[in-house]
Amino acid sequence: MANKYKPQHTRLLFIDRKIREKRFPNRSSLAEEWETSSKTIQRDLDYMRYDLDAPIEYSAKHRGFFYTEEQYQLPAINIRDSDLFAIYLADKLLAQYEGTPIYDSLRSVFQKIEDSLPDKVATRPGNDQGLFTVFPPFSTVILPELFATVLDCLRSATRLEIEYRSPGADPAWRRIDPYHGVRFEGDWYVVGFCHLRQTIRTFSLARMITARKLKERFTLPKDFDFRQLSASQFGIHWGADDIEVKIRFDRSAADYVRERIWHPSQTVAEQPDGALILSLTVNHLLELKRWILSWGEAAQVLEPPALIEELQKTAQGLAGMYARH
Repeated sequence: MANKYKPQHTRLLFIDRKIREKRFPNRSSLAEEWETSSKTIQRDLDYMRYDLDAPIEYSAKHRGFFYTEEQYQLPAINIRDSDLFAIYLADKLLAQYEGTPIYDSLRSVFQKIEDSLPDKVATRPGNDQGLFTVFPPFSTVILPELFATVLDCLRSATRLEIEYRSPGADPAWRRIDPYHGVRFEGDWYVVGFCHLRQTIRTFSLARMITARKLKERFTLPKDFDFRQLSASQFGIHWGADDIEVKIRFDRSAADYVRERIWHPSQTVAEQPDGALILSLTVNHLLELKRWILSWGEAAQVLEPPALIEELQKTAQGLAGMYARH
């Protein structure tokens, strides 16, 4: 494609490179080489000088442009203050991945962004370092080489063999077709077809003891849609049937519940005494049950009866366990 059809910033980088070569390019020579008009080059030079603070001057002796600052270089990316602050916050949020195999790769990307900025811009967020703190979630321990193997199979649509340790069971070998990767509450998961169970299952990378890349390739089913599959889940697990759940939160917890979106399907019904009833539709109760229990006596399940019965058994078990001490 001809140079004249390339984006403006590419043309600015071209002008910057020509000036840094110290051959004193002028509007005519730049326009001819880029295959554009002298007026376009002049607008670019004005933009560089007045909007990007480029130290450009014209030498009458050499009949061309030069930089008055020897080490000046146009930043490789055009960035505004709001963009820079967003990068700063994203860099802070990166802390939640520290200690995971993907952290080094992500940090490398941010380092490249920082290196592409001129010094006077790159150091700007330093004044804000004390304004924000990110507390990362508890993270699971995953072997770097295992993570790399799973990622490779996921990207190349290659079958994976794993030695897997399910909670409360002995390790067993599984062959899976990895369809989708998920990061959830400090753990990494891979969703895929399990050849042992002949269905789609979710596997935690932290519970994988060994991972081997096999030679067989697989084709992602056309009807696999992770968003649709996980639309009604509460957490990382899901089932086949939708379940209507209603939970009453007393006044002491109602404000905390109101201020968050806990599930896409949720509706809130305010109560005269300041309490509220949270209704949602899920397809698995395991993690929802744990979440309800975390609220203690402030949360009471109203529906469905099966969940109420499960919580009653759990409460009786806890009461018996602590009664013995």
